[in-house]
Amino acid sequence: MNKKIENNPLCKIRKIYRAIDEYENKIVHDYGLSLNEGMLLCCIQEYGKTSSTDIAKSLGLTCSNASKVIKSVESKDFIKRTMDKKDKRVMLFSITKEGNKKINAVIADTKELPSIISCLC
Repeated sequence: MNKKIENNPLCKIRKIYRAIDEYENKIVHDYGLSLNEGMLLCCIQEYGKTSSTDIAKSLGLTCSNASKVIKSVESKDFIKRTMDKKDKRVMLFSITKEGNKKINAVIADTKELPSIISCLC
């Protein structure tokens, strides 16, 4: 490929998107988790009991999209919901033992990011 084109920011971004897509496909194939589901598990594992609003903010998703990811992960029994004791209108989500096992397996197996992504970290 032409060096001038390779250094084009849009071409670099395309390569990053492709690398992320390949990375997600590996996780889906090996663990049955989408990238958003894995990031949700990481978020809850890191912060503990978390509201859906905080999950959405942490993942950079709309509340609607976060709700879909939460529902998907919850249906796999990787998280559970409880009512906030202070505010009964708020649901809090925590990771289950199975969710911890799943995300720890993903983390242990995918420590190496594609080089184009790891150079950004």
